Parts: sequence; C-alpha cells; structure tokens
Amino acid sequence: MYYAIARDGRAGASEELDEDLSAVFKAIVSEIPAPKIDTNADKGLQMLVTSLAYDNYLGKYAVGKIVRGKAKKGQEVTVMKTGATEPVKAKIDRLFAFKGLEKDEVPEVAAGDIVAITGVAEAQIGDTLAARENPEALPAIEIEAPTMSIYVGPNTSPMKGREGDFTTSRQIGDRLKKELETNIALRLKEDGLGFTVSGRGELHLSVLIETMRREGFEMEVGRPEVVLREIDGVLSEPVEDLTIEVDPEFMGAVSQELGLRRASLVNQEVSGTGAMRFAYEITTAAMIGLRSELLTATKGTVTMNSLPKGYQPISTSGSGYAQERNGVLVAFEPGPATAYALSAAEARGVLFIGPGTDVYQGMIVGLGNRKEDLDLNVCKGKQLTNMRSKASDGAIQLTPFTQLSLEQCLDFLAEDELLEVTPLHLRLRKRFLDPIVRKREARK
Repeated sequence: MYYAIARDGRAGASEELDEDLSAVFKAIVSEIPAPKIDTNADKGLQMLVTSLAYDNYLGKYAVGKIVRGKAKKGQEVTVMKTGATEPVKAKIDRLFAFKGLEKDEVPEVAAGDIVAITGVAEAQIGDTLAARENPEALPAIEIEAPTMSIYVGPNTSPMKGREGDFTTSRQIGDRLKKELETNIALRLKEDGLGFTVSGRGELHLSVLIETMRREGFEMEVGRPEVVLREIDGVLSEPVEDLTIEVDPEFMGAVSQELGLRRASLVNQEVSGTGAMRFAYEITTAAMIGLRSELLTATKGTVTMNSLPKGYQPISTSGSGYAQERNGVLVAFEPGPATAYALSAAEARGVLFIGPGTDVYQGMIVGLGNRKEDLDLNVCKGKQLTNMRSKASDGAIQLTPFTQLSLEQCLDFLAEDELLEVTPLHLRLRKRFLDPIVRKREARK
C-alpha cells in the first residue's frame, strides 16, 4: 500500500511521505508486470483494435497495442474483420504514439507500444491489423448488443427551424451515421422521416442527444424503449445487476422505490464508511427514470452503478413494468404564457413553464393532479375594465416552475408524447397537437 497527496506531488510507502513521487514510479517498475508481447518479429504485425477515435482532418483512428512485430508509415496491412470470411486490405497512413494525453506522430512503432493508426477506415473494435503476408487474427472482443432504443427525427412542432442550425432529416441522418464510425455500441435504423437509434442504456442515448444539441442540431425524440431478443424461441428482456450505496436514513426510500419496480434484492451489507450497500437484480425497463427518482428521494446522496447481466424471459417476475404517471396539462392556444393564466393553472398541477414562455397548441406545460390529460389556456390575459379596486390590482405570486433536465424529460415521456430538443430549449409535447385528433387516436 502506498500513500500520496497528488496536490502536493508527494508519495511514500508509509504515512511518512517523500518529497516527490519517486516511490510510486519505482513501484510501477518493480511490481507491475511488463506487457505480454510476442518477440518473434518474423511472423509479422499483429494489433488488436480496442478503441476508435475521429477528427475532421485525418478521419478515423484505430487505437490498440502492438502485440507482435512492427508497424511503419505507409505499410500495407490486412484488416481481419470479426465474422468476415474475406480480409480487407488497407495501408497505414500515419502512426501516432501516446505521450501523456497527447499524440505524437512517429515513423515506426514496435511490439508493446500503444498507438493510433489512420488510413484503416474499415477497422472496428475487435478487428486485428495483421501483416499482408500470412495474416493471423487475435481473439476478438465481443461487443454486447444494445438494450434500449429511441426515436430521433426532424422537429415537426410549430416552432421548428427557429433555434437550430441543422434541422433536416438528411443532416440528422448524416450526423448519426458519422457517430457510428466511433460509437460501436450504437445501432441505427431508418424509421420514416426519422431514425430508431439503439444503444447501451438510457445514459448512452442521452449523452448522444445532448452532444448533438450542443452542436446546433434541432430534433424531436420519443420515449426510450427496451430492445427485446428472441432466445431459443422465447422472447426475452435485458436484466442488469444494480449496486446502490446510500446513508442508513434513506434505506426505506430506496427499498420502497425498488420494490415498486419489482427488483430482486441479492445482497445487503454495511460498507466501511457506515453506508448501506444494496445489490439488486432488475430489468432494464425498470431502470428507466430510477436515477432521477432516487436522487430526489435521497437528497442527491445516492451512489448507484449497474452492469448488464443477461436476458430473462418476459414471463418471469419483474417484466411488464410500466411507470405510472398522472396526466399532463396541455396548452390549446398559441402565444406567450401570462402570469394571470398560470396562476389559475398551477392549482391544477405542477407547472413546467413560467410567464412569458412561448407555447403552441399541444405543448405540455405541466403535470396534472389527475390521471387524465387536461387542455387549458395559459395565454389568457386579465380582462380590463374602467373600474379599479385595491383587491383587483393585487400582484400575482406564482410558485417557481419545475425545470426538467434532458434525462428527466426522457423519463417523463409517455407513448403519445415527444420531446422537442433544440440548442436553447427542451419542450415536451403531444405527438398529435390537435386535441380532436388526439381523442380520435386514443379511441383507436
């Protein structure tokens, strides 16, 4: 065991620290084993691609460790693709070695070096870069299948095109296809004007949407859906191992929330810091919105992590979980919201907008107190008369409205709702804006 204070640049094998970090560096040399490499350079190059990177100047980088042989700038190589019968020929354009967090271009690298190579655009994670003569593949890295999907398409609201720089279906599609070059856990499928994007969970998809939003894209997204698989003729859903660490005073809140989501408690113990640590087995469907709920219930102190475990038949316990939610408050008149109208609306639920916010017909402005949706006018102004009194001219005081984050908006969505995402705003809306059309579709 070694002790260190990184801020002061001191470390030591005991609590009596040296004046520098030499103790840590000596321990790395003496105790950490050297990388396993094949010293027989006559067999040719072997490198397993373990990561990908991209920039607009040089394109895709294939990143990995040279296991055998050497690689040179301009060298012709073979890309041994996972599952392919025929290898792909390529040529190394540039070689980069890592120095700290920076990449330095080098003319040649040898076994044991971690490098980034350009010119091999066909390479994916798990593929092997081998010598052109007698190429040999390394054991491939298996990439797990996506567990959650979401609809992403061009914005169709009355406010489309006002705030984003990239708004068309073609621009969104090109950006998503570019993401596929480095985000290998992502899957893309055309769905009408939009696309169905599948990834490794809610966080994976929300990071992509937030990244595109900051780049100037304007789009609409649907509710996250779990990706089901048919295994041995049985329809199955993904399951995850969930670990939660929380203060003892919030044990009841955590147990109640996980019980509602039909999670199975596997283990419970007290950590070294006195916190309670829970281990659960839970379906991916029940994980939607769990983080936000627990952060609220534990005053932001919960620590939770999850790992994919596998699949289970849908007929087992924990399947069929559907998040229960009250109906929403929907605007049926376009225009700026007024404080006078919002003061009447806040008695019917929790508001998501404040005075002066531009709304349109079908836009969700709050969460109601009842199970049914309620259409109301939040743009109505106070009728003016020639009579004045002290009571009628009193100032209107509103409760501060609730502003949802991107993750909270995705968790909030129901099947008949969409989220309008722009660089400046997040707007919840109904899929069908006209209330008459919504009622007709609900009857179907």
